[in-house]
Amino acid sequence: MWLLVARQPVPDAPYWPGRRLLAAVDAMAWPAAWVLLVQVSPWPLGIVGAVVTAWAVWAGLGRMRQAVWINHRYRFTTWRWGRGLVAVLVFGAVIKLALL
Repeated sequence: MWLLVARQPVPDAPYWPGRRLLAAVDAMAWPAAWVLLVQVSPWPLGIVGAVVTAWAVWAGLGRMRQAVWINHRYRFTTWRWGRGLVAVLVFGAVIKLALL
């Protein structure tokens, strides 16, 4: 039995001055970080490194297109992953303080 649930579409992101430029930086920073991670790896990655690099370049181009030309639909990756990372860091700091 198939159950289909239609969700509401995500509303357009609000526009503010500088959003397009910041979105472009965010769009290229994450794929560039992946390429840098592959390049400075202490282990030889071989074909996996080449595939990850190619995928990161392809994803970066798509993200850049969306960040510049379809900016109202672009969601910041740094904001999405940064919230979770900050929550984990705060949780770890609270545990560290509790154990002192």
